[in-house]
Amino acid sequence: MRKSIISFLLAAGVMAGAVHADELKLADNAPDRYVVVKGDTLWDISGKFLKQPWRWPEIWQLNKAEIKNPHWIYPGDVIVLDRSSGKPRLKLLKNSKADGRGGNGKLSPRVRVSPLDRDATPSISLQSIEPFLYKPLVMDLPTFKAAPRVAAGSDNRVMYVPGDQIYAVGLNEAQAGDTYQVFRQGKDIKNPDNDKETLGMEVQYLGDVRIQREGDVVTLKVVSAVREIQVGDRLMKAPERTFINYAPHLPPQALQGKVAATFGRVSEVGSLMTVVVNKGALDGVDIGTVMFSYKPPRQVVKEDKSEPDRLTPPIKNANLFIYRVFPQLSYALVLDSTMPVNQGDVVAAEAATPAE
Repeated sequence: MRKSIISFLLAAGVMAGAVHADELKLADNAPDRYVVVKGDTLWDISGKFLKQPWRWPEIWQLNKAEIKNPHWIYPGDVIVLDRSSGKPRLKLLKNSKADGRGGNGKLSPRVRVSPLDRDATPSISLQSIEPFLYKPLVMDLPTFKAAPRVAAGSDNRVMYVPGDQIYAVGLNEAQAGDTYQVFRQGKDIKNPDNDKETLGMEVQYLGDVRIQREGDVVTLKVVSAVREIQVGDRLMKAPERTFINYAPHLPPQALQGKVAATFGRVSEVGSLMTVVVNKGALDGVDIGTVMFSYKPPRQVVKEDKSEPDRLTPPIKNANLFIYRVFPQLSYALVLDSTMPVNQGDVVAAEAATPAE
C-alpha cells in the first residue's frame, strides 16, 4: 500500500511539471498593456498575462546570462504584450519621467542583489517574506551552541528588556556600534517521512542588541525586544538588508517532499504565508525554485476485502516559491492558494526542461 501511495505522489510531481513542457498559455482576457503601480509584484504582473505565473522568464525570453545583470522595473513603467511573432513576449516601455530613466526594449527583470531599493518592483511580496529573510529562524544545534551567548546582566534579574545593559562572551570580532540579533532555542523540525530524523531546529528571535564596549566580555545595550532576553540566549550579527529579485524556475531534477512545518503555531496556511519544505540545497533547491503543493491522496473505502487498493487523486492547493534555502530545509512563500496548506501536504515539481 505504501509503495502505491509513493507512486501516486510521484505522479503528482509529473502533473505539476507537465504544464512546463507545453507552449505558453496566456491568461484569459490578458491585457495588451499594463501600467506598473506601487505594490505590484512581478509574480502578480505575470499572472495578468500568463496562466502559469512562474513561467515569466519564458515570456520575457530571458537566458542565464541576462538574469545575472540588473534591470529594474518601476511604478509607471508600461508592460506591452507583443503577439506579432506568433509566440507571446513582453516588452517594457520605461517611464521616462522617473529619475531620468528612458527608452524601451525587451522586458528584462533579472536576479540582482544590491542595497535595498524600495522603489523597484520585487518578484514576490517583500512585506510577506521580510521577517524571514534577515533572521536565521532555522539552525542546526551545533551552530546554535557555538554562537556567542548572553552571559550576564547588570543586576540579578532573570530577564532583560530594551534599555538594559547586558554582557556577552564569544564576540571576539565585535566592534562598538555593531548590531546583533538575539535568539533562543526552539523546537526540532522533524522529517515528515521519518520522525526520528531531525532536519533542523526552529529558533525564536528575541530582539536586537548593540555593542557598546569591546573586550573578552562585551558590553551590549538591548535596543529592541519582542520577548524578554535571558542569560544563555545566543547572538548572531544582523545581516545587511538587501533587495533581491528572484527569477522563478523549476528544479534541475524532479523533486518530491512535504511541508515540514508552519510558523506561529498556525495549522492552516494561506496565500502570502510561509511554510517550511523538507527539501534544501542538498536536494538541488535554490532561491527561486518553484514547487507545487497537494493534498495527499486518501484511501478509498472498500466494501469488500477483495477490492484493490485505490486512492483519491491528489488535489493541487498552491504554488510554492522558494526564497530562502538551508541544507535540508527551505522557506517557501505560498502563492495562489485555492485551499489551506497544512503540515504534511505533499510538495512536488518535475525537472526543468534543459535550456538550449
